Amino acid sequence: MSTPASEEQADTKVARYQIGEVADRTGVTQRTLRFYEEKGLLRPPERMDGGFRLYSDEDVERIEYIRRLQQYLGFTLAEIKEMVEAEDLRQQIIATFRPDRELPARLDRVLRAAGALERQLEVVDHKVEALAEMQEDLRAKLERVTTRRHELEEAIAQQAAETK
Repeated sequence: MSTPASEEQADTKVARYQIGEVADRTGVTQRTLRFYEEKGLLRPPERMDGGFRLYSDEDVERIEYIRRLQQYLGFTLAEIKEMVEAEDLRQQIIATFRPDRELPARLDRVLRAAGALERQLEVVDHKVEALAEMQEDLRAKLERVTTRRHELEEAIAQQAAETK
């Protein structure tokens, strides 16, 4: 079991990065980091005496998660916020696990974690459905263009045969 003093000592060993270091490490601009903070996607970072922001490894992981959602999956800021809030709730439930809780309280926590995961899944499912529709539309267009290409190739071949 840790004591407050040992928790404090452990906390001082946690890596902290200034905003420029985090921007370089994550590939986002300092302005974007401030924007994420303003929109509630990032918790307000710790501050040095001079007011400089200090980010933890956990903050860096969250920024990289946000970036993946936005860049690779095309999530909107609202979708990203929903995803990170649900993940925060789930992580909070995990972090405060106690096996000595009464069974009804433990069930409530499991239900809350399941609800957070269901919300995340709904966001992802919506995105997957939209991508599947777009994929289907593009396949149909390609099929029409391919059919037209074959028709034109046949017409060219026929025209070449007639001129010989």
